[in-house]
Amino acid sequence: MKVKTVFMLIVMVIAMALPSVSSVITPATTAEASVTYTSTLSKKEKRAKAWIAVKESGGNYRARNGRYYGKYQLTISMLKGDYSKANQEKTADRYAHNRYGSWVKAKRHWLGYGWF
Repeated sequence: MKVKTVFMLIVMVIAMALPSVSSVITPATTAEASVTYTSTLSKKEKRAKAWIAVKESGGNYRARNGRYYGKYQLTISMLKGDYSKANQEKTADRYAHNRYGSWVKAKRHWLGYGWF
């Protein structure tokens, strides 16, 4: 490869890795970000949940795709201004339970449709 081509590839990779100003979302308050959440899921449920997180965002709590945000790519409105890890985990657990009944069933849906 030519040096110019390699340089352009490096610049593009760096540019894609850096969040733009419009796509950065921070928690509404520091107090919200410090709240913890402990899941009571079984090992099987935790594995399904982790699998979905990797498929949705690569496990990135700050991932953004239009109106979807975070590790589980929940709608911004579902997070209600609190983008903390604890709120993402709690909201995702509630969503999976209410919509699918379990994370295992949510994974089965993901495998069938390519989304959660």
